[in-house]
Amino acid sequence: MSSATTTNEASMNQATMNEADATGAGATGTITDGAALSGTGATTDAPAGRTARYHVLTTGYTLSTGPGVAATVSYVTDGDRRVIVDPGMVAGRDRILGPLAELGLSADDITDVVLSHHHPDNTMNVGLFQRARVHDHKAEYLDDQWLDRDAEGLRLSPSLKLIRTPGHSAEDITLLAGTAEGVVAFVGDLWWRPNGPVVDPVAPDAAQLRASRLRVLAGADVIVPGHGAPFPAASALH
Repeated sequence: MSSATTTNEASMNQATMNEADATGAGATGTITDGAALSGTGATTDAPAGRTARYHVLTTGYTLSTGPGVAATVSYVTDGDRRVIVDPGMVAGRDRILGPLAELGLSADDITDVVLSHHHPDNTMNVGLFQRARVHDHKAEYLDDQWLDRDAEGLRLSPSLKLIRTPGHSAEDITLLAGTAEGVVAFVGDLWWRPNGPVVDPVAPDAAQLRASRLRVLAGADVIVPGHGAPFPAASALH
């Protein structure tokens, strides 16, 4: 897996092609300010701001429920918030820290970590970010402090918002990032990859999964799945 990065300003077709690379080569994207919104991003779930930027630090992969699996790990920034999403299983920690260093950042620069759910393949490397506040569906965690709160509607910044999207597991959340080019949804395993699976073999509630997918699709322009490259929301299987 390479730590080289590519911009998200490339076509979404190229992003989908990256998913086919079973080596999980790191793809990086940014959204720059000034472009018009597209798709259905301007909905009630969408964050009010449009100033977030994101980079996919490493593109995950999985062919089934195992044995080989890596998480898609992303970096999102808005204002003074520097967020890592799903620092899960990867072939080596350099697959996360290397691309982050290329952005001029260290683990100690990260202010927040968002865990989409509590499966180990999406959480394994959370300990890399010891100064960060960790967010899940029910609480925030920092050092020896545990603050109970519901993630639904929680705003990390004007352009970053959490919503509850259960289905793959009971505790699933999605980070919505308002960018100049649209709303990017970091969904964890609500979708594993651009090609689904349509039927999630480990989901405890298929109807709830579909409802959460439809909620995300009503407000997102780009989907960042749990184990693959970003893809246009309009092409999502549900």
